[in-house]
Amino acid sequence: MVKNYPRGRKELQQVFAKFAVQDTINWFKEQGIVLKTEEDGRMFPYSNDSQTIVDCFLKLAQHCNIQIKTQTEVFSIQKTTTGFQLKTNQGELSANFIICAFGGHNKAGAYDLIKNLGHKIDSPIPSLFTLNLPNESIRKELQGISVPMAEVKLADNKISYQGPVLVTHWGLSGPAVLKLSAFAAEEFFVRNYVSGIRVNWVYPFKQHEVESELKLIQKDKNKALPYTQACFNLPKRLWEYLCLQSDIQNTKPWAELSNKQLSKLAQNLADSTFKMEGKTTFKEEFVTCGGVNLKEVDFKTMQSKLLPGLFFCGEVLNIDGITGGFNFQSAWSTSWLCANSIAQS
Repeated sequence: MVKNYPRGRKELQQVFAKFAVQDTINWFKEQGIVLKTEEDGRMFPYSNDSQTIVDCFLKLAQHCNIQIKTQTEVFSIQKTTTGFQLKTNQGELSANFIICAFGGHNKAGAYDLIKNLGHKIDSPIPSLFTLNLPNESIRKELQGISVPMAEVKLADNKISYQGPVLVTHWGLSGPAVLKLSAFAAEEFFVRNYVSGIRVNWVYPFKQHEVESELKLIQKDKNKALPYTQACFNLPKRLWEYLCLQSDIQNTKPWAELSNKQLSKLAQNLADSTFKMEGKTTFKEEFVTCGGVNLKEVDFKTMQSKLLPGLFFCGEVLNIDGITGGFNFQSAWSTSWLCANSIAQS
């Protein structure tokens, strides 16, 4: 489970030991909500409506006489001898405990309430974004093409991920790309989102294996035109594109291809290189990494190590997961720990 979190995996081990996926399923079942699992592993209520979950929480809040104050901006939080004092646009509020659950943000200033209490904030940077290839022809010629199993690498780095890859009007997306962007988020940030991206369209085949296979195909289909029949189960348009990128014209049969052309085709199949120049904007990203520094939080209780009575849960912490519901699960689990810790205080 924790392997799906680029940041926070060590801390989440002890969290998930107390409240994990099955606990979430059971909790919702107790509230009368049965969840279903999609083919890709994501979970939804049978109603297919997120309002079902919203209504569940609102109903519970009403049942527990929890007052929800809307349109209330918190300007500052101060520690007092008995708890906390909050200054808001609706006047002052006092509290024995505070749970910070206001999510991840793309600007460091959004965390000032916590920073002003003495906590260190790890700078927020993007995670889970698509890779922009503005000057690469592939995005224009192959928009909408997807490969179910490919490998995406960051050039000059060992970080790589496998899975479906989608060509979009921006460049590259899909689960493998999103995983790469998450686990290499800090490296992308250092490079200012300008980097070489390497794609193996025929994973798990390596380049030398592909070249050997191409030579066997050449012997078997020497009179056929390579351009007309895609190999390695690739989409036809992608195969044609890679042939042209390898200087293989649509009128040349396999028999007339030189070793140099076969080598170039093998390279383009197993190790295409593209230049990334930027990423999607924050509006299109799923999550950010960064937030409350994890060393300052007790993950047995989710309480601040600096200020007793102050708790954290969800993406306000420097914890983020890949796409597929993992950020929801860390939010459910850390919030459950917060609530139980306060209930036992």
